[in-house]
Amino acid sequence: MPWMELDVATQRQIAIALSQNPDANISQLSRVLKVSRKTIYKWRARARQAGPQVDGAWARDHSRRPASCPWQTPPATEDLVVELRQQYPAWGPRKLRAVMEQRGAVHLPSASTIAAILKRRGLVDLEESLKRQEFTRFERSEPNALWQMDFKGHFAVGNGKCHPLTVVDDHSRFALGVRALASEAGELTRPALTEIFCNYGLPQCMLLDNGSCWGRIEASYTAFTAWLLRLGVRVIYARPYHPQTKGKNERFNRTLKAEAIKGRLFGSMEQCQAEFDRFVVTYNTVRPHEALAMAVPASRYQVSMHPFPRHLPPIEYLEGDVIRKVGPAGYLSWGKQRFHVGRAFSGDPVAMRPTCADGVFEVFYCYQRIAVIDRRDGSCRQT
Repeated sequence: MPWMELDVATQRQIAIALSQNPDANISQLSRVLKVSRKTIYKWRARARQAGPQVDGAWARDHSRRPASCPWQTPPATEDLVVELRQQYPAWGPRKLRAVMEQRGAVHLPSASTIAAILKRRGLVDLEESLKRQEFTRFERSEPNALWQMDFKGHFAVGNGKCHPLTVVDDHSRFALGVRALASEAGELTRPALTEIFCNYGLPQCMLLDNGSCWGRIEASYTAFTAWLLRLGVRVIYARPYHPQTKGKNERFNRTLKAEAIKGRLFGSMEQCQAEFDRFVVTYNTVRPHEALAMAVPASRYQVSMHPFPRHLPPIEYLEGDVIRKVGPAGYLSWGKQRFHVGRAFSGDPVAMRPTCADGVFEVFYCYQRIAVIDRRDGSCRQT
């Protein structure tokens, strides 16, 4: 049998037996065994110290683990990491470390050490960790410059369904509200948003997706979006089939699902709202946000300087605008032509302003362009 097919312990025992021969040449033996002379002498010393052993235990590999490890994470710190992970199961190592720092932990391990602790304790979902990836972030320069609003996917509650309405500030990631609604209808959305406006004031813009609840079917508006425009809130629609346009709201909805909805059974809308309220407080004031350098959203948010008005402000236009009132069916008349601009504006005046193209006019409701009409062919394109 070739020499190298033997296990290490057997090799060592044979090597010591050969080295104890009075005529043994240690240098030649080291070349044959392909080990240093120092190693052979170490084996000999170990064998002498062990004395006569039938099983040759001295020849087996000894543990290379140091007798002590001064930089090893203390058990109490590991227990704190596990406790926080169990309290916030959806939070990663960086967030957990930030919370430990906030609580004045005596020993503050690195994020990589916390990740190793979580993995060692079986608290890491490999499938979920593979989903995490870095991406470029964009944000408005100040609070209330833009709010993102969306409906989180519905889920069963008792005998019905809950449709969570979520509103997030683009700059601070501050959760302005999560409302448990029975449907996505405007008659429920408007009172819920009114409550948020009363608490935090009005934003400059609101970013909405292209869902029917916001009236983006066939590029039309609804009474709900017209109400926002009357309040002085500019409405921006996300690109169709591009949810990343509303990335902050989409990410917030994922967090809402993971930390407040997943794995829970709700018997009523009141229970849903109570859980949402608890989640919002934690999200805004406790949960560190990686996009904010591990600060909490509440540290970057300020209430809007534009309070919610008791009454809708009057509609005013520029001097020189062509003003027409929209009829009940959503049409306006201009000369002998009729143009459909949307039922949402029925009963209200709109303004036409000329463009660089002869006969082409932009139609404005308050300060937002809602359509472009071409008097040359009588067409109207809603925007």
